[in-house]
Amino acid sequence: MLKEMGPEKAKKLIRELVKRGHTSVLEHAVFTFSIEGVSRVCTHQLVRHRIASYSQQSQRYVKLTGASVVVPPSIASKPEAKEVFDKAVRECLKAYQELLKLGIPPEDARFVVPQGVRTNIVVTMNARSLLNFFELRCCYRAQWEIRQLAWKMLELVKKVAPTIFEKAGPPCISRGVCPEPDFPCPLRSKLSRASP
Repeated sequence: MLKEMGPEKAKKLIRELVKRGHTSVLEHAVFTFSIEGVSRVCTHQLVRHRIASYSQQSQRYVKLTGASVVVPPSIASKPEAKEVFDKAVRECLKAYQELLKLGIPPEDARFVVPQGVRTNIVVTMNARSLLNFFELRCCYRAQWEIRQLAWKMLELVKKVAPTIFEKAGPPCISRGVCPEPDFPCPLRSKLSRASP
């Protein structure tokens, strides 16, 4: 049916379906992302989005030799905090290696590994789930790492499905309304300055 209607009519139909909230048809469009080098903190938040498929790098079968961690900007920007952070990470990774040497299986030794350890994950989501994901995770109120990931994912899907995702993003962009007006938001202040 879409082939017969041509690209412009198809775009118009997609826009109308999204506008009216008839987004179940968007579940037939799926997107797969290979995400590398994010923290376990980030992936714990990511997998809370239930309508998706995930394959995460195993800490049970993949030994964390030479593991690195994601350093939050708030820590990286303060030398004293960075020193405390680095020391704690070194101690945890050292304990992990010592436990392995003592014959503790990796699946148990990993209990001492910091949540900031880098990991890889493959994620498949349909377009409807992605629209919801972008509303929640592109918002300035989302944790910084998953927010950065969400904006990057949005940038990628806009290249392959621009009509579906043309208004995707946090609620202030997608719906023109902020559900959390009591919290400071640099994006909201930019949008209000841009409004006539």
